[in-house]
Amino acid sequence: MIERTLFNSDHQAFADAFQRFVDKEIAPFHEAWEEQGYVDREVWRRAGANGFLCPSMPEAYGGAGADRLYSVVQMEALARGGFSGIGFGLHSEIVAPYILHYGTEAQKQKYLPLLASGEMVGAIAMSEPAAGSDLQGIKTTALAQPDGSYRLNGSKTFITNGWHADLVIVVAKTDPSAGAKGTTLLLVERGMPGFETGKRLKKLGLKAQDTSELFFNDVSVPAGNVLGGPDFLGRGFICLMEQLPWERLQIAIGAVAAAQAAIDWTVQYVKDRKAFGSTVAAFQNTRYTLAELQTEVQVARVFVDKCCELVNENRLDSATASMAKYWCSDLQCKVMDECVQLHGGYGYMWEYPIARAYADARVQRIYGGTNEIMKELISRHDGARRPLRAGRTGPVTCSGGVRCRLSPGAVVAGAGGHEERRHEAVGADVRAHRDAKPQ
Repeated sequence: MIERTLFNSDHQAFADAFQRFVDKEIAPFHEAWEEQGYVDREVWRRAGANGFLCPSMPEAYGGAGADRLYSVVQMEALARGGFSGIGFGLHSEIVAPYILHYGTEAQKQKYLPLLASGEMVGAIAMSEPAAGSDLQGIKTTALAQPDGSYRLNGSKTFITNGWHADLVIVVAKTDPSAGAKGTTLLLVERGMPGFETGKRLKKLGLKAQDTSELFFNDVSVPAGNVLGGPDFLGRGFICLMEQLPWERLQIAIGAVAAAQAAIDWTVQYVKDRKAFGSTVAAFQNTRYTLAELQTEVQVARVFVDKCCELVNENRLDSATASMAKYWCSDLQCKVMDECVQLHGGYGYMWEYPIARAYADARVQRIYGGTNEIMKELISRHDGARRPLRAGRTGPVTCSGGVRCRLSPGAVVAGAGGHEERRHEAVGADVRAHRDAKPQ
């Protein structure tokens, strides 16, 4: 096996400490949490007290100022153990970074220390009953009111940490007529009148994860709760696109760790299990199947480790993250299926970790953008995007509302085309020049 070089001795020491926390505070209770449909709130507080929430946030905001590899260590440990009910990754490495990167100083000071301590649990509300991967199709609105507040109406579904959440980043349209350019992110707190948490959703897997529906009925959101303040009105879609590569890589990280754990469980099982007078491991088909799976997981591990290096250097691009997300989650499902088969009938029993892992794996190909969407994004990066109409090489109007000049031979994506592209921006930050459309 190729020796991993991603982590240093400090990362390993942190991994050892977190594993002790998992063994004491999570492993003995996770099965009961699966039965009740959510993890106990106390585990969040204990994780915060031990410094295991938001480690990559600056110390000034309650974090440890660590690099993102410390969170990778946690993601791998939880995936390896099959502890899919723990939503630390989304809380620490999706919700908190949105506030850090885009929030006002007042928002950072108010929310990040509470997230780091576990006093608040964070969630992000993108998906709607009629809009999953199509973020431009969301219907939730937040309309400006004479007093400067925003009236929020709509519903969200499939929200991880939704039932426990004290703070939700809500994706809403502040200008419904402007398409993606009318999307804004709002900070909505538990207890705001009109904000209700719906039922916990019963799922195929992730049974201890408190996935919920959220409802917003004339919620008055103060102007100060627009993420980033007035300068970020209408820039929510851009923020989402900038953060999605890291979110998608997190799915790949968990996929590879879970796949390796499944192989390890299965190797031990086939060594112990006997059939037709010998161990199941003695059969050529068993050995060849496991050899093939281990080879593919090793390849995935090397690729994902490289992606982790890139994200730690802020150099991970959207297409590469999409490759990691789709290929590793596909591989995870393949590994789980083959390992269940090698377990025989016992692989179908919930008391065996492979059965839980099989159920947990299936959603990996769906959330964070379906794997079909990942392939679409990769194809655009490779030059297979829909070209401009004949003779239309520019100018274009971009999401920042200014005119741009496309480089010779450049193309503009169709609906949902918010990914990286090569064109010249005139007079504004290039981040405001995505989602370009021909005039």
